[in-house]
Amino acid sequence: MSCFHSDSSFCPECGNVLPLPGLANVVLCPRCSFSIDVAEFSGQEIRSEVVFNSVEASSVVLEDEEDSFLKGPVIDRRCSQCNKEGMIYHTRQMRSADEGQTVFFTCIHCRHQEKEDS
Repeated sequence: MSCFHSDSSFCPECGNVLPLPGLANVVLCPRCSFSIDVAEFSGQEIRSEVVFNSVEASSVVLEDEEDSFLKGPVIDRRCSQCNKEGMIYHTRQMRSADEGQTVFFTCIHCRHQEKEDS
């Protein structure tokens, strides 16, 4: 009698994730050596889903006086000028390829700009 009741992707003895069925007639649990016949997986459909954050939730678009836009992801960084949280950033490779990139920050409140060499 198994200690776990789970779907067939998990070992019913130890709860470990079972490998996908291969060419062999059985699937072996890599942790406890439990074996299950490949026929148990017949007709099963495996689905996976990747959900990305929406652009609106992770970035902001600011319009200034000259009808240009500041775009980019907003991070929790405090502006050194207005002392408020929230800056947009972008990166550029300004130095040679074997050195770090330069990160440019723009405050979403006062438009103060800072740069940081990483």
